[in-house]
Amino acid sequence: MLLMRKLRRAWSGKTSLACASVCGALTLLLANPQPAAAATPLAPMNASVMKLTAGDFQSRWNAIDAIEAGGAVTSYYDPDQDALGPLLTGNGHTGSRGLCHPTNLDPAYSPDGFCWDTADDTSSEWTPQGLTGSHDAAPSGTWRGHYVYIASWHYSDNSFARITVVDNSPGAPTTYNHIMLVDPYGSGGSANFRAVGAASPSSPAPGGHADGISWYGNKLFLATGHQIQVYDLRHLWKMSGNTSASVGIQNGASSARYFNYALPMIGLYYNGMPGDACTDTNPCLTSLSLDRTGADGLVTSEFNATGGRPVVRWPLSSNGLLETDTAGNSTGTVTATAAYRVPVWKVQGAATDGTYYYFSGECPQYAGGTDADVPYCVHRAKPGEEPHVLTEAPPLTQNLSWSPLAGRLWGINERANTTSGKRVVFSIHTPS
Repeated sequence: MLLMRKLRRAWSGKTSLACASVCGALTLLLANPQPAAAATPLAPMNASVMKLTAGDFQSRWNAIDAIEAGGAVTSYYDPDQDALGPLLTGNGHTGSRGLCHPTNLDPAYSPDGFCWDTADDTSSEWTPQGLTGSHDAAPSGTWRGHYVYIASWHYSDNSFARITVVDNSPGAPTTYNHIMLVDPYGSGGSANFRAVGAASPSSPAPGGHADGISWYGNKLFLATGHQIQVYDLRHLWKMSGNTSASVGIQNGASSARYFNYALPMIGLYYNGMPGDACTDTNPCLTSLSLDRTGADGLVTSEFNATGGRPVVRWPLSSNGLLETDTAGNSTGTVTATAAYRVPVWKVQGAATDGTYYYFSGECPQYAGGTDADVPYCVHRAKPGEEPHVLTEAPPLTQNLSWSPLAGRLWGINERANTTSGKRVVFSIHTPS
């Protein structure tokens, strides 16, 4: 009221009109408050109560051995090498180098990246979620001398999941291949595989949303819901044919729903069953990135419409699996090593450079809206400090991944436009 009395004394002539304008603005601000992300710190949480249980590794290893011995798949297995060689020969789909759509990224951060071909850019069936790269896989930043990126995608009803291996090396076209993710089961001559995301008697049944992905040596980790699934890149399988919609082995021939290749899961870690609530003790795992600053670990975050959910760090072991309380790390329990409560709304991705945490989430000015075409934002914060917007980003930006050698933050967005496309894979050079 004191403010309004001062305004009335200061204005004349068009006082009523000006007062109405100011009052309206004040009313709008009060009725539609901005999210509190800029005033709420990245606050520590009790990580010691956050745990993952190792799922069934041994039976999956047994099934993989039996399937590869049976001859229905062409296995590129080498115990000392990954099996990505056939995918890094310039064959497959051809994308485009550079950013083919508007990205909203601040040009001061030297945006760059690549794009999918038209079919994947505009697909309403397959949606990209996670992103990792050879900068995660190896400290050198390359794999077999190539700059390689791997994206995870889910099918429209989550009944299938796939990854895409991209060769984006300088001086050559951007090429990529899709690989179906499968879950092996059984033993001996009855060993087979089903699609990840398909109905399964396993407990927990592997989820198919493929929320986030990280590459660590020969291992791929895939976060989805209450799970971190594990895949071994030494077990790439070539299918007998790519003309069938079926997934599995029938009459001695293998198929993976029109895909040339499949990659079998070797196990998983979980903190709940599909559909369980997301809690501070058992947070949902809806993004994934790798942290090589200090002891290596995986970083997960959880989506929530109004923020306030955990970003969590899980320890990795020297054998490439998550570190449990038992030898071998394929049984037992993983205990988180750090966790923070994130005030950013609708977090879709999280990564760290060892100093800052970066989050993809709603921009403050668009928070609470329903327009999927508005920019997302990349926020960053040090632990104990408030997140601030670093830059606007492509609509519905998903996972983030930090490249230590290049000092660049990578990201991927899911927004679909079935006519002209809106999807990009991007990177920015972040300020110190």
